[in-house]
Amino acid sequence: MSDAQTSATAPTADNVVLVHGAYADGSSWAAVVGLLQEAGLTVTAVQNPLTSLADDAAATRRALDRQDGPTVLAGHSWAGTVISEVGDHETVSRLVYVAARAPDAGEDYAALAATFPTPPANAGLVRSDDGFAQLSEAAFLDDFANGVDPARARVLHAVQGPVSGTLFASRTTRAAWHGKPCWYAVSRDDRTTSPELERFLADRMGATTIELDSGHLSIVTHPREIASLVLDAAGRPPLAP
Repeated sequence: MSDAQTSATAPTADNVVLVHGAYADGSSWAAVVGLLQEAGLTVTAVQNPLTSLADDAAATRRALDRQDGPTVLAGHSWAGTVISEVGDHETVSRLVYVAARAPDAGEDYAALAATFPTPPANAGLVRSDDGFAQLSEAAFLDDFANGVDPARARVLHAVQGPVSGTLFASRTTRAAWHGKPCWYAVSRDDRTTSPELERFLADRMGATTIELDSGHLSIVTHPREIASLVLDAAGRPPLAP
């Protein structure tokens, strides 16, 4: 069955589970959450521990276990790895990737990413003695949150989740995007993930794709466009202009 046929026959979803990426927490989805709630969807934002893929996957599965029907599962950035791992959950009808990783099962994602231009945010990672890492304020404001109002960006920097030093070395055991209809939002001005890599991933999964004149945090700077993308995946009308 083609992606188009699968998409056409997938049930309309009333539920959305949103998964945040590294250097963030669930509040990064706040503006999108409000718009989806206004559109009548039941929304859950996962709080990932960012300690391991297994831990993040477990947190997301717990959220999915609480859903009572077809659910759109959306992930931003690192969370693309998480939703690829758990997206075969029985409640998940469709997947949405936002400037997100989307590794194949067992794929060395770092090696794949190395074949594309290196984004500048990578140079701003600060590691601590406890084995965790965060982005420096300068890298966060200039590269991770480029395009975000500076005052808002500083708040987001203050609540960023520390990332285990081994998190990004994790490899998925499955790639749910092979079996579920997918949507992808590419950020043209991304300084954290190469836009060229994002386009490659979207094309590889056969995703319904949009491109935004946005930095990495399109969920903050372009919440209406991201909410409309999720609504499309849910089989619902887009937001009114």
